[in-house]
Amino acid sequence: MTDGCKSGQQAVYQIEVEGRLDACWSDWFNGMTITFDSESDGPTVTTLTGTVVDQAKLRGMLAKIWDLNLTLMSVTRLESEKS
Repeated sequence: MTDGCKSGQQAVYQIEVEGRLDACWSDWFNGMTITFDSESDGPTVTTLTGTVVDQAKLRGMLAKIWDLNLTLMSVTRLESEKS
């Protein structure tokens, strides 16, 4: 499947996981910005936002989420950046 983007094109992604992931994990996730939101009626959600250089890096980041046993809630491509 293809989304019409050129191979190797960078894109900004927002990845949401259940639970709280401290900002100190940013380096492990390729410098992504880490924020979290906790509401009294639901689980805490951590959002990782940043540029991902290619699909292989995105796959590696998702593997890290798996390795940390975090629950993946969403992966959203926000915009593309010109290479």
